[in-house]
Amino acid sequence: MIGMPKIPFHRLAAFVVLAVAAAWVVTGQFSSVGSAVAVGEEDPAASTSEPPATPLRTVAVVAPQHIDHARTIRISGVTEANKRSSLAARSGGIIDTIPVSEGSLVKKGDLILALDAEERPAAVAMAEALVAQRESEYDAAQKLLKSGNMAKLQGESARAALTAARSQLETAKAELARSEIRAPFDGIVDQVDVEEGSAIQQGAEVATILSLDPVLAVGEVSEQDLSQLEPGASAEVRLVNGQRVSGALRYLSRDASPQTRTFRIEVAVPNPDRAIPAGMTAEIVLQAEKVRAVKLPRSVVTLSERGELGIRIATPDDTVNFIPIDIVEDTPEALVLAGIPEDARIIVSGQELVSEGDKVATVEANESVIRRLVGDVAAR
Repeated sequence: MIGMPKIPFHRLAAFVVLAVAAAWVVTGQFSSVGSAVAVGEEDPAASTSEPPATPLRTVAVVAPQHIDHARTIRISGVTEANKRSSLAARSGGIIDTIPVSEGSLVKKGDLILALDAEERPAAVAMAEALVAQRESEYDAAQKLLKSGNMAKLQGESARAALTAARSQLETAKAELARSEIRAPFDGIVDQVDVEEGSAIQQGAEVATILSLDPVLAVGEVSEQDLSQLEPGASAEVRLVNGQRVSGALRYLSRDASPQTRTFRIEVAVPNPDRAIPAGMTAEIVLQAEKVRAVKLPRSVVTLSERGELGIRIATPDDTVNFIPIDIVEDTPEALVLAGIPEDARIIVSGQELVSEGDKVATVEANESVIRRLVGDVAAR
């Protein structure tokens, strides 16, 4: 009889393991490994407990002090003369005298230059004599008219002759005045462009006069800054030599430069000793209109989900809200921000980790943080 083939031991062991595993799966007991509960019993924990609540994120908040802040506007500029006049000859001729020199102080009407008048003084003298003669003739004619010894027509002729003589005198005096050049205002002679004895033509420039009291600090402001300034506002002018002087905003242009879209301004600075020259580089410091604002560090400012610049605050029920802001000024110490409600509690720590609508746990920032945020308001 042929013997039955023998089954290898390792195959027999595999079949046994497979059978045991199948029985284990069928029973369903694998699902409670490590926490099995007897059949027919209910796990008390499974029926009474709820999923643990997510803990609230803690943020630090502060209610900063509001201040009335005037933004500082700094403008690069240059000094200019209050008045500047290039004097020109009103007639041609030979220069007879120049009684002033460069740097001379002059008053309005002082002689700057005189041409050789030639026959002009004699013409004035002749015209004056003719006027005197015509006045005598007119007086005599009036007496004869009153006595009835002269026709009215002859009296009118005497009046016309007197009027013509006076006109001739005025013309002679004007011709004489054209040979002289006088100062049009109080100032300083900056340049003398001619010499005595030189021949000049009518219209030739002979001297330049400047009025330096007050001296002007001139610059240009942007379109945004223009609306924040008013004539008469005080200003500080810092000269390139380190000198600081005070003045008042005298002029605001209402016509923008086509190239830069900026507006010219003029600050008048008292300069009685004329120590400040024209053409010196200067910085003009102006104060804009005051607005309600707070001082906060740059780290507090963040962006909303829409990309707006602002801050995050905690509402009375500790919900996160976002408020857009206006940056009034960026000072070395902090940002000066407007548009923040008076009762706002600003999140100063953790603001980047929360979003609008989140519930948070708030803690008040300590005194040192408040001092750092608010700064020394009294010094402003």
